[in-house]
Amino acid sequence: MNEFMTVLIIIGVLVVLIAFFIIAQYNTLVRLRNIVKDQWAQIDVLLKRRADLIPNLVETVKGYASHEKETLDAVITARNKTVSATNPHDEMAANGELTQALSRLFALSEAYPDLKANTNFMNLQQNLSETEDKISYARQFYNDAVLKYKNKLEMFPSNIVASMFKFKPEEFFEATEAEKEVPKVQF
Repeated sequence: MNEFMTVLIIIGVLVVLIAFFIIAQYNTLVRLRNIVKDQWAQIDVLLKRRADLIPNLVETVKGYASHEKETLDAVITARNKTVSATNPHDEMAANGELTQALSRLFALSEAYPDLKANTNFMNLQQNLSETEDKISYARQFYNDAVLKYKNKLEMFPSNIVASMFKFKPEEFFEATEAEKEVPKVQF
């Protein structure tokens, strides 16, 4: 009877240790997933800030370069896609289009010295530039969080717990092909 109790105690201790291990792995996965979501929310805030600055920028440019309708329309269209995106994947794609359209818009200022000297335009351009820098840093933090989360999802033994509880991987925020291309601006 004594040996039987010893075996039961050992089995009980092993079950408790395995349960604690599963709980620890689960909690780590939840924490990492929440960090990824938090980092995406930070990017989302900055993208919305940038989208809010764009209408003022377009209105300022319209006064100086009204015949550049195609460029202005491209910026507005890209902005609207960014604002209406409903998930990170669509928002990433729309963000690439918007970045390319904005670079064409800023290139216009070179052809219009009065626009380039306009205080409102300069302030908006400065605000957008600062926001772009913040977006760049936020992307880095987001991608770092996604990397840690993906590693945890794929590495043994946490991958077993991840598959048991159906944790899904997140996408990296990568530059689109449009963002990698140098914009072509013609005057």
